Amino acid sequence: MSVEITGFNWVPDFARGYVRDLRPRWACEEIGLPYAMRLMHPMERPAEYREEQPWLQVPALRDGDVRLFESGAILLHLGEKDERLLPRDPVARARAIAWLFAAFSSVEPWMMQIGEVELFSNGAQWAELRRASLIESCGERLDRLAEALGNRDWLADTFSIADIAMVTVLRDDCGTGVVTDRPVLAAYVERGTARAAFRRALDAQLADFTAHAPKAA
Repeated sequence: MSVEITGFNWVPDFARGYVRDLRPRWACEEIGLPYAMRLMHPMERPAEYREEQPWLQVPALRDGDVRLFESGAILLHLGEKDERLLPRDPVARARAIAWLFAAFSSVEPWMMQIGEVELFSNGAQWAELRRASLIESCGERLDRLAEALGNRDWLADTFSIADIAMVTVLRDDCGTGVVTDRPVLAAYVERGTARAAFRRALDAQLADFTAHAPKAA
């Protein structure tokens, strides 16, 4: 088995099912590509792992002699293996790649700010002051995404790595409604997370956390 994905063997409950190794797991499940997991504890990351991932984050990928970090780069690499992940038609391929970058550059930074305000810094004075304008600005950005998606099921017409990226970015709006109150985007996320490959990837990640849970004293 040549494909190996690095992930964590434990995270706090709120992060379970959201760690980014879910993205390459999902891609592999979509095309039936066997993969192995290399799991490490987030508080015990070996120093030598920095040679693979400069910030000691996950995921990282080994595929034969290829070493990759950053989930977008990993998705693009996996997409090259099968047109079910990345169309071979030049126009559709270009569209999928553009939306892959858009998910991580134009949408995810805003969703991460939502998470910071609503979850990690909830109750802090600066977060309370930031919240209303952030939700408004993020909502405007997501309105443009909903308009671009329109009545299509997927960003590049057929399902692709762009959808793996965007669905995982949009999955949790921390109860703000920036996604769930926009029917086009809510339905899009529901379509993505209803895919059998997504469910297999999610179940596998959760099973890894369960298998490595601390034993009760």
